[in-house]
Amino acid sequence: ILDAAREALRLSPELLSEPSLVGRANGEHELLNVHELNIAYWHIRGIETQLRFEQMQTQMIQTEKMASLGRLVDGVAHEILDPVGFIWGNLTYVSEYGNSLLELISAYEQCLPDIPEPIADLSTDIELDFLKQDFPRALSSIKNGAERLRKLAFSLQNFCHIDDVYPKPADLHACLDSVLLLLQSRLSSEIEILKNYGNLPPVSCYAGQLIQVFVNIISHCIDGLINQAVSQKFEQEFRDPVMAGTPIELQRKSRIEIVTEVSNRASGIPGVPPSRWVWVKIADNGLGMSPPELQELQTSFIHGKKGDKETSLASSYWIITAKHGGELHVSSQLDKGTEFEIL
Repeated sequence: ILDAAREALRLSPELLSEPSLVGRANGEHELLNVHELNIAYWHIRGIETQLRFEQMQTQMIQTEKMASLGRLVDGVAHEILDPVGFIWGNLTYVSEYGNSLLELISAYEQCLPDIPEPIADLSTDIELDFLKQDFPRALSSIKNGAERLRKLAFSLQNFCHIDDVYPKPADLHACLDSVLLLLQSRLSSEIEILKNYGNLPPVSCYAGQLIQVFVNIISHCIDGLINQAVSQKFEQEFRDPVMAGTPIELQRKSRIEIVTEVSNRASGIPGVPPSRWVWVKIADNGLGMSPPELQELQTSFIHGKKGDKETSLASSYWIITAKHGGELHVSSQLDKGTEFEIL
């Protein structure tokens, strides 16, 4: 009907009264005059407009939910930072007080070599010698735990940060580190993180949106590496019984590599100097994608396809290209991994 309506618009005035041949889904055909064709055409356009409106409403509701969740998590992170700040601020004093008490005990032991029996019994009960050695280690553990909790709360705040109207300078390395800290629970000991950071200047960007991009890409790499580990495990468990006694060749260690640097790109215009670009590469050595899968992923970038795993990467492509004027390239080979390049 849509094709026939377009053809009818191209007809000369003397042929407008002629009916148009419209095919049905069952293979049959029907003759419709211009009036009936226009009514059917506008009915279809009305349904399409309604569907787009409902889709826009759903997207607005989802956006509002994510914004509310971001504000909630940001508030929780702020509430975590308050007691952590108290702990962190008092740890220095507790450490100094503890060391002073241990020095006082050592001075008493030197000046009073003949320790009274009740004090000697108490020293044995509390294991004073072990306490002297373990007390600094316990304080160090508390300090490390408070530091990790403080970094995690800061990372949550950065992740939930609502960007301003205008971009602001941000440290991309700090953004990447905060994302890795947030995804630490998914990074098993079998996944190695290689960071080759260059000397990057502060980059004017929407930091919250870029953090979301890094989360989407690194999560995609983690999913690929986990699938690779599961495939290797099944291969070991269900291989040919005849080869059961033969040792399996060691597989390569799962790895995610993150590289950053500043690169110069030729402008292509005579007399115009090359421009400076920030280059970020995130690559894994997982199973990779076949050419049809890679083509489908790249198609989802262009057409904004909404489906399963392509959704987050398609939104990442939109954030990089539309919001920051950059580029996102994906390359992949089977059994060699996937590589994301952000410019």
